[in-house]
Amino acid sequence: MDVRAWLGGIRLSGFAFIMLGLVVLAACVLVPSVSTYLDQRAQIAALEESVRVGHDEIAALEAEREQWRDPAFITTQARERLYYVRPGEVVYLIDDDLPAAAIPDDPATVSGDVERTRTDWMSQFVRSLVTSGSARTADPGS
Repeated sequence: MDVRAWLGGIRLSGFAFIMLGLVVLAACVLVPSVSTYLDQRAQIAALEESVRVGHDEIAALEAEREQWRDPAFITTQARERLYYVRPGEVVYLIDDDLPAAAIPDDPATVSGDVERTRTDWMSQFVRSLVTSGSARTADPGS
């Protein structure tokens, strides 16, 4: 089939031009509308996600509020955060005064293998007890 003959057989009438013009005009009118619609759908989805996150935060805050209504939780928080103690209790605070250079960066790995000691620990323990019990004490008066 000859392409020239086929193209020559196509006749464009005034009606065809009007219809082609209307299709182009409709495309020009609808493309921005479709783009606006898609942008608005994306905004709606983002706002719905924001609302969901807000509801999750509200649920977390309500759960925390319920915790604060428990007297045991309040007591625990006062003891841990504010170092409150009951009468008669003694609290020891340990201050880590090691310089940063003295703290090891990577602790040694712990072996999972059980190893056998070369000496009998029980006999050493008994020997240590006997030695400490039979040791002579210095006379403070001399």
